[in-house]
Amino acid sequence: MPILATLCYLKHNHRTLMIHRNKKPDDIHAGKWNGLGGKLEAGESPEECVLREVREESGLEIRDPHLGGLLLFPGFKGNDWYVFVFTACDFRGELSDSPEGHLAWILDEEFSSLPLWPSDRIFLPWLEAGRFFSAKFIYQGDELKGHEVHFHT
Repeated sequence: MPILATLCYLKHNHRTLMIHRNKKPDDIHAGKWNGLGGKLEAGESPEECVLREVREESGLEIRDPHLGGLLLFPGFKGNDWYVFVFTACDFRGELSDSPEGHLAWILDEEFSSLPLWPSDRIFLPWLEAGRFFSAKFIYQGDELKGHEVHFHT
């Protein structure tokens, strides 16, 4: 059964809100920095999911999230993951502690120093470029074995 999920990168003053996944036991992202997000619930649209997940993980209420792309991770950790990737610049509220990890505003030029998934280093520049994409990333364990991308206008 495929897993549908969202991922959101909140942007503000050349910084991106990231989460260092270090709190949940058996987290498949343990030790990595990631955007905010999670699995869609039954009957939930990707937009509804990203609003809920960002609120649950950060306490922030985002408005008008922008869908930048769709990622497929076939067989990742035993499941096919389809991930809707968003950015958001309009948000309100106070940043709160996340149950999933440590939240931090990371300077955009400091991304390369973070422990990210190898695929993130590939698709984050596409997201920044503003061209809608769909991409497939093939992992074997934690190692990226290959990828393909299609850009859409």
